Amino acid sequence: MESHFKDRRSAGRLLAQALQPYLGCKDLLILALPRGGVPVGYEVAKWLSAELDVLIVRKLGLPRESEVAMGAISSGGALYLNEEIIKLVQVTPSEVEAVLTDERHELARREILYRGSRPTAKIKGRTVIVVDDGIATGASMRVALLALREKNPTKIVVAVPVAPHDARERFRDVADDFVCVLNPPDFQAVGQFYEDFSPTQDDEVRRLLVETEKEVS
Repeated sequence: MESHFKDRRSAGRLLAQALQPYLGCKDLLILALPRGGVPVGYEVAKWLSAELDVLIVRKLGLPRESEVAMGAISSGGALYLNEEIIKLVQVTPSEVEAVLTDERHELARREILYRGSRPTAKIKGRTVIVVDDGIATGASMRVALLALREKNPTKIVVAVPVAPHDARERFRDVADDFVCVLNPPDFQAVGQFYEDFSPTQDDEVRRLLVETEKEVS
């Protein structure tokens, strides 16, 4: 097994192989978390001949340390707050609300930017594989799954190239299956396992969604 990935596309191809049991699954849907999850999800959708769509999720960063997540929001109104971190860092309710307001604006912008006039994929009664380029705190993935549960899929699968060794247990209560290529004991950050972890651009997200739509149709 490889100890790292060349880039997100190559990671997606390896993840797709790990998802081989879902090949031929009826009504299969791949939902990628933008932006980094989309190149990964594109390869998975292509390999499994499945529909690809995006589930917009925004991390709620701490006011003075934005890279550290205190929660996340998702399209559909789902909200996840890590009360333990909020209390530990002593974030005030007004500070939480300010971050929420900013991220809700960005979430709405991305809905229009990525999806345009294309309708949201049907969720009810389908097997949904939720893909990202990796899991660190898991806040974004958790709120994505909470949002999905409200839409009554038959099955929810979390699929990522890399995650901490205890990630499977962390999602046992909100996911029906967990598929991961690497579960390293020395996990520090998702980017450490990629040779190229440069930011995915909006143009690439839109292009890959259009390409997948053409391939499936």
